[in-house]
Amino acid sequence: MKNLSGTGFRPSPEGIRRRDAPWKKLLASIVLASLFSAPAWADSQTVTLSVPGMTCAACPLTVKKALTRVEGVTKVEVSFDDREALVTFDDSKTSALALSEASENAGYPASFEE
Repeated sequence: MKNLSGTGFRPSPEGIRRRDAPWKKLLASIVLASLFSAPAWADSQTVTLSVPGMTCAACPLTVKKALTRVEGVTKVEVSFDDREALVTFDDSKTSALALSEASENAGYPASFEE
């Protein structure tokens, strides 16, 4: 490696790496923080859908599968006995209406419970 500007100074690779290390750690910390805190920013909503068309033990599996495939859905619980589905979702990605449509498209019309 050549001297810099005739000063006799030769930078060492170790010195360069040590100087860069704090920036790398800071950047890694920022990336990790944003990855883990992003879900906290999402607006979560839970709705109960009445699904009276479920007539057998396999029906809840079909309804759950259809609702789980909707983008933004984070949790689905389907009760055959109560004929309803409890769905938690990110309302910035989907809506309760989209959930109802997904259930209907799977062959199980659904309405919102108050």
